[in-house]
Amino acid sequence: MASNRPIPWFKFSSPPAFHQLVDRLVPWLWISAAALAVAGLYVGFFVAPPDYQQGNSYRIMFIHVPAAWMGMLIYLLMAMYAIIHLAWRVRLADVMARSLAPTGALMTAVALWTGSLWGAPTWGTYWVWDARLTSSLILLFLFLGYLALHAAASDREKGGRAASLLAIVGAVNVPIIYFSVKWWNTLHQGMSVTIADAPSMAPSMFSALLLMTFACWLYAAAVGLRRAQVEALERSADAEWVRRAVFDRVANEADGTKTGDTMMRGEHD
Repeated sequence: MASNRPIPWFKFSSPPAFHQLVDRLVPWLWISAAALAVAGLYVGFFVAPPDYQQGNSYRIMFIHVPAAWMGMLIYLLMAMYAIIHLAWRVRLADVMARSLAPTGALMTAVALWTGSLWGAPTWGTYWVWDARLTSSLILLFLFLGYLALHAAASDREKGGRAASLLAIVGAVNVPIIYFSVKWWNTLHQGMSVTIADAPSMAPSMFSALLLMTFACWLYAAAVGLRRAQVEALERSADAEWVRRAVFDRVANEADGTKTGDTMMRGEHD
């Protein structure tokens, strides 16, 4: 009979439990992200038909849109972790927010870059100062400002609090990005995918978009978790569980080396 006991999520706020969870999850996240990205790019570039207005130039959407969505989602996650950090003094929440920030900045930069490449054949220019593009550029500056506050502070805890406040205040920019095409008259096209309505695109286009979106989510999760794991290890460098984890990893690597040497000798024999 299946157990109905809830998953003890708060258990993983403990650095040792979090370390073990990351070691188990990250390899599967990498494999899944790579598989979904290959499938999404194949469907997007070889299966989906050309657009009736933009031809093949629209295909950059399969990178641009997931990256833009991921940038906004990561910032909201950072703001959520920032609230947890300030309200309950959970140190791991600050670690998670800081670990997600570089990936969020990368995704936002990719969205701006691919959007410019898409805009050249569509609008006849790489950049316009409309509401969607300008608010997306502000999002990139917010990510960079968050990282700069953390890096500039001599005291890690004070830097974390200052960066958390910026993350919370800056979260107001995310709905501005999302609804800008409705609130203002912009060159940027309207939303093709909404929760309330069916997507206004061919099924193969929508499938490729979903595959690439999930690939970006899993990639961000894998990178963010691994970065958070490293920072948690640095913050608890003198703890007993860190020494034990390092010893276990070195022992496993030594066992792997011995196994490889044994196999090589067997092949030569």
